[in-house]
Amino acid sequence: MYRQASRFLIRSLGGSRRRTAAAPRAFSTDVLAAPAEDAAFVEAWKKVAPNMEPPKTPLAFMKPRPPTPSSIPSKLTLNFVLPYQSEISNKEVDMVIIPATTGQMGVLPGHVATIAELKPGLLTVHEGSEVTKYFVSSGFAFIHANSFADIVAVEAVPVDHIDPSLVQKGLADFTQKLSSASTDLEKAEAQIGVDIHSALNAALSG
Repeated sequence: MYRQASRFLIRSLGGSRRRTAAAPRAFSTDVLAAPAEDAAFVEAWKKVAPNMEPPKTPLAFMKPRPPTPSSIPSKLTLNFVLPYQSEISNKEVDMVIIPATTGQMGVLPGHVATIAELKPGLLTVHEGSEVTKYFVSSGFAFIHANSFADIVAVEAVPVDHIDPSLVQKGLADFTQKLSSASTDLEKAEAQIGVDIHSALNAALSG
């Protein structure tokens, strides 16, 4: 239902906010690093073409990933990325609260491994007494057993960059469209707009 969320979110922003993208980082996982090559594949290749070097497989390009620690770390390592930039990269924080489709979910160090779908709502990053708030349109959160969390959002913006007047105008426009919609498609598009702008309004008021 939220496939058009990013389009409605962009309309409600007070201006362009594109920044230089940070260097990408591979997602972490609680699985230990794979071997540098697939032994079974190499053996099978040598039987077919013994005089040729086997081609490299994806395993050859995988970087070692942090293993699951024996004790719970004091910090959660957070990566927060968008399609066009890395918002937060490898940063140690105390907690992150994400707007999952099942409800608000707080993630602390040592959280059980989870994959959660995001819905339009408020994402907050807690680092000591500092709290950074983002509005996200949709995406996924990958929480790993080694106290790493990778959050991938289709669109996101700091709450203080959102223009409240545009949010109110958008909510009124889509509410009117919903009441006058005559086809299922028009109703679905209008409902998405209402849901997104309602979530934006709640994020601003919260």
